[in-house]
Amino acid sequence: MLTRRHIRVKVMQCIYALTQSHDEALEKQEKFLKVSIENMYSLYLLTLSLFGEIHALASSRLELSSKKYLSTPSDDFPNQEKFINNLLLKQLASNGLLKDALAKRKLKNWYLNDEYIKIVLKDIENSEVYEQYMMTPGQDYESDRAFLITLFKSIIAPNDKIQDYFEDDQLTWVDDIPIVNTFLLKRLKKVKENHQASYFLPALLKDDEDMVFAKQLLTKTLLNDAQWEAEIEGKTPNWDNDRIADIDSILLKMAICELLNFSSIPERVTINEYLEIAKEYSTPKSSIFINGILDKLVKEYKSEGKLKKIGRGLL
Repeated sequence: MLTRRHIRVKVMQCIYALTQSHDEALEKQEKFLKVSIENMYSLYLLTLSLFGEIHALASSRLELSSKKYLSTPSDDFPNQEKFINNLLLKQLASNGLLKDALAKRKLKNWYLNDEYIKIVLKDIENSEVYEQYMMTPGQDYESDRAFLITLFKSIIAPNDKIQDYFEDDQLTWVDDIPIVNTFLLKRLKKVKENHQASYFLPALLKDDEDMVFAKQLLTKTLLNDAQWEAEIEGKTPNWDNDRIADIDSILLKMAICELLNFSSIPERVTINEYLEIAKEYSTPKSSIFINGILDKLVKEYKSEGKLKKIGRGLL
């Protein structure tokens, strides 16, 4: 689920938090990194479980209205049960592995804050895409999936109340929300009716090496901070340290650390990754600034024999 770029962003966030708090306890930062990565999966589970909560509430309301013979807007629909019978929605709502994962992590957020589910369901029922779906006869997996994807993109993911709740609950989720939403959307687009429940519960990391990479990148960047600082100063004679944005400084140090300490990662991969992160998290001109410094350093390291890369994809 998490790519190496996401891991680099997590490390960047840890180092930034350290510089702001002036807490130099390395063990504390390692723990923060691990928790931050784990919490991202919790965010994914909570976002995915929104579908099941919406389904449960819609089903409950429909049953209640039928028993009380109350007139509701759904009376005008040819099939009042079409939404709760949405094939993908039912597939998500009945995912036992998801329920187990939520229980294991003790994620009772929606049970304790069910007002957010009511808000989202109300927004769905008041939307044109919902009315159009309910007025269209017939039901099949492809059209049900297309409808649910549209709901997620236009109503659920951009919901301000849900986003505010997530941001208030966990500080690190501010940057995780778009990553999780994008990943979940890709999952929804590729899901099939015969997919197993495990399809929606991928591994957080590709393998153990990713966590090793995360910890080593964090520790090697922090422990050699003075060395990386000197490397940067030598390539920015016209810039005072105070003029370099905090994020730019962190990304440069991480990139230099990666160039010199991770022999299996090609230098072009390292440079491209940090340029992309800079474009998203720093100033408009940061990527140009960072690229210029890294380009000089790579040429220097190669000429001095410091850049020793091994493995595939290095040519």
